[in-house]
Amino acid sequence: MKKIVSFAALSAVAAAVLAPMTAMADDGLSYNVGVVSDYRYRGISQTLLQPAVQGGLDYAKGAFYVGTWASTISWIKDNGVDGPVELDIYAGYKRDVGPVGLDFGLLQYAYVGNKLADVGTGSTYKNANTTEIYGAATFGPATAKLSYALTDLFGNYDFANSKSSAGSYYFDLSATFDVAGFSVVPHYGYQSVANITNASYSDYSVTVSKEALAKGLTFSLALIGTDANKTFYVPGAAANSTKLLGDSGAVLGAKYSF
Repeated sequence: MKKIVSFAALSAVAAAVLAPMTAMADDGLSYNVGVVSDYRYRGISQTLLQPAVQGGLDYAKGAFYVGTWASTISWIKDNGVDGPVELDIYAGYKRDVGPVGLDFGLLQYAYVGNKLADVGTGSTYKNANTTEIYGAATFGPATAKLSYALTDLFGNYDFANSKSSAGSYYFDLSATFDVAGFSVVPHYGYQSVANITNASYSDYSVTVSKEALAKGLTFSLALIGTDANKTFYVPGAAANSTKLLGDSGAVLGAKYSF
């Protein structure tokens, strides 16, 4: 991602049709493929406000699950180096404790073949690959989730002061409601980026989705906004653009699960 622009749980769009971690009702394999008008992750565009193609594979056995999810991206290329695909690999454990559903796991963001550490003289970033642990609790329609970075977050590093962005965290609060047959998901998130000036921000969204036309085919519309810094969250110089990647906007999506 650009500075902290990346992939893979969960903006409100992810909560509806983009999520790397798709919930599975039964044991066994499930698959999903989809397309979105803009790949937003934690409110920040990963594709310079352009469409993306995405897909995932999940396997669940009892309380345990593993999976992978991928999307086309442009933010690494926008910095003038290779890295066209994000591949998320994750594993976790879910269980209910009374009325509360708990979910704990490990997530690896792998930016296939990325050369982000080669950007600029002496580099502006380290390697984009990022490892996070996460924990979530669901009560009724509401879910609270905390993700914590064990490594530099999407390559961000303060070279001037030799300070890592490991220890960054993302707090996600969302709820899912059925309104006249539509799934409505309001969301608030806060991304704290350790030791990187102007990188922390909040994002918020409302996603409406509905299964239609065929079983397993879901369409969605997400209205997304952030208070991301207007000088930090812009494309890399190679993109020849000054667009704010966290600007308010609408994202259309379609996903087929089977």
